[in-house]
Amino acid sequence: MDPRSPRRRFASVLAATTVALGLGAFGVAQVATAPESLAAPPGNKDVTAVMFEWTFASVARECTNTLGPLGYGYVQVSPPQEHIQGSQWWTSYQPVSYHIAGRLGNRAAFSSMINACHAAGVKVVADTVVNHMSAGSGTGTGGSGYSKYNYPGLYSDQDFHSCRTSINNYQDRANVQNCELVSLSDLNTGSDYVRGKIAGYLNDLASLGVDGFRIDGAKHIAASDLAAIKSRLSNTGAYWKQEVIFGAGEAVSPTEYTGTGDVQEFRFARDLKRIFLNENLAYLSNIGTAWGYLPSNQAGVFVDNHDTERGGDTLSYKNGSAYTLAQVFTLAWPYGAPDVNSGYEFSNHDAGPPNNGTVNACYADGWKCQHAWRQIGNMVRFRNAVSGTAVTNWWTNNADQIAFGRGTKGYVVINHEGSPLTRTFQTSLPAGTYCDVQHGDPTSSGGCTGTSYAVNAAGQFTATVPASDAIALYVGASGSTTTPTTTPTTAPTSNPPAGAGATFGVNATTTYGQNIFVTGNHASLGNWSPANAVALSSAAYPVWRGTVSLPAGTSFEYKYLRKNADSSVTWESGSNRTATVPSSGAVTLTDTWRN
Repeated sequence: MDPRSPRRRFASVLAATTVALGLGAFGVAQVATAPESLAAPPGNKDVTAVMFEWTFASVARECTNTLGPLGYGYVQVSPPQEHIQGSQWWTSYQPVSYHIAGRLGNRAAFSSMINACHAAGVKVVADTVVNHMSAGSGTGTGGSGYSKYNYPGLYSDQDFHSCRTSINNYQDRANVQNCELVSLSDLNTGSDYVRGKIAGYLNDLASLGVDGFRIDGAKHIAASDLAAIKSRLSNTGAYWKQEVIFGAGEAVSPTEYTGTGDVQEFRFARDLKRIFLNENLAYLSNIGTAWGYLPSNQAGVFVDNHDTERGGDTLSYKNGSAYTLAQVFTLAWPYGAPDVNSGYEFSNHDAGPPNNGTVNACYADGWKCQHAWRQIGNMVRFRNAVSGTAVTNWWTNNADQIAFGRGTKGYVVINHEGSPLTRTFQTSLPAGTYCDVQHGDPTSSGGCTGTSYAVNAAGQFTATVPASDAIALYVGASGSTTTPTTTPTTAPTSNPPAGAGATFGVNATTTYGQNIFVTGNHASLGNWSPANAVALSSAAYPVWRGTVSLPAGTSFEYKYLRKNADSSVTWESGSNRTATVPSSGAVTLTDTWRN
């Protein structure tokens, strides 16, 4: 195995766990999107929300309440087929039959979810495990008895490859595609019978309305075998996504699979981690095919997925604002079709989903709901609005501050440094007032729940972007005259003095559509007016942060408030908070929302 293969990180764990637990498919569940000539994304909506280990009922509700309104084109659900029993997440990746009878719901729940998502304008991708079956014996989640190499009514010993040892050489094509991935019984996909059974399963899912398939572990199936299976589908143009992890010097290459569908570009995610944690965002000016990646219309991109967030190959929610800003960049940048991973908190690599996958509410019980974070969800709207446009007006400080437009449709600024960025930005946007969708939501009346910026006739606007934060404007998200606007002036020659201000940080849990603001008894804080309160950033959620310029030595009162989706305002309880800006240096406030 090439030392850079992501599977290397799991090797020692897998060796031990396989014996004890009948190990599932670690490291085999990534995603991509299909080439335009085969299965183009629906219209301009090319973003997939990957709802990792959510029950089908929970996904159905989220399609209606969040995914549809935010403009997601697809939702990807975890494998629906019957699998081995166990609480660990990877049990979903050890099939024992092709019945829809897994932990996440039965056939009726699966069908109901598809109908609900379609009604919300969201297409459905099913994660499909067709490279292998289980690693052991027992009774499946739907009651089916099985043993390794024997799945009554489906497969018997002759339907599996004759190599019965684990893959140990990624430079050997036969070893990679005919031997066993972490001791999982490897299907002989060269067999006409096996191909027919797999195609039958996919056609059954399609009969319920599934729009596309993610092919788990595609690297371990010959590309010609997958082409033969796809040729048997009732809809050969179905959205088709293949997990083929790039490894330098390996025998199997991602480019082999672009004839049947998209391939996930793991190099994109790995490079984002390196750049956001150790290098400069300025290097991102041409990331994509110029870096040797797959063609854009055949690449699936992501910041993290459930494998890589556990293995450490990419950024994850544990990286705070670096993770959020990388998501903002990925959704703003015109390369590939993005996936947004939406999972749950974990400290144990094997930990299965809270409540067996039932999501009672976002941000509760450990569910992270990244797809609904304003900084991420509103960028799906941004991406849809700027679809088909090229990068314009690229700017960087040659370090960790960048800004760029998308034609005449949108503009984004990302400040990944430790101090605020104040600048007059040159855009190609038409003159007008725009809602900053990183800090507010466009309203149905054409307003904005947060900060707005006025772009002048020359396409310029001036803004201060707090440290580790971003701004995003696009045509179609109008600003509001009831919230602060910033009009262009001469660009400052440097950032404001570091000693003149206050940095607010408040730990506050919210639900989708709610946002946290701060106001107080100073003009810079809005003079106690909720309409002029300062919007705080949720990039480090549940901590909301923001920086306000205040003269050195200023004593002030302040309080946090929550603006709800219906524009109503809820103040935190208790008396006014107080603070003083020191004569040198800023005051940093660390607070907790008072219910």
